[in-house]
Amino acid sequence: MSRLTHLDETGKAAMVDVADKDVTDRVAIAEGRVIMKPETLALIRDGAAKKGDVIATARIAGIMAAKRTHELIPLCHPLALSKVAVDFTFDDTLPGIRVEAMAKLSGKTGVEMEALTAVSVACLTIYDMAKAVDRFMRIDGIRLLEKTGGKSGSWKADG
Repeated sequence: MSRLTHLDETGKAAMVDVADKDVTDRVAIAEGRVIMKPETLALIRDGAAKKGDVIATARIAGIMAAKRTHELIPLCHPLALSKVAVDFTFDDTLPGIRVEAMAKLSGKTGVEMEALTAVSVACLTIYDMAKAVDRFMRIDGIRLLEKTGGKSGSWKADG
């Protein structure tokens, strides 16, 4: 690739024209984590957070965010997602919560931004719901893990 896809030949921001692309099944998986004190992790794991069920709320927030990515990220196409899943793993070694999101569709453009947005908003929701007990939390490691479909085919992150 010799130039950024969201810049036209004069350097102005532009939405990519996907009209001539083939419809293919596309999947993207992203991850992130929220690092926190062990006590905060236990509080969330036990369902004892004052604001309610942190994981259920973060899951819904992530799914909703994926569906609205085009409203949040300039130049993203509105997509008819066929599936969004957001999963959580409690990790005592961090300590914290690992978040993974998967976005899927049959279409002319990829779903990487939707998966990344889902992870980001799910992590932010965890932070919001637990910040009263742990101001030292941090969101870390948000990245694309893998994608399939489209002209460029499959891609998987190292490590």
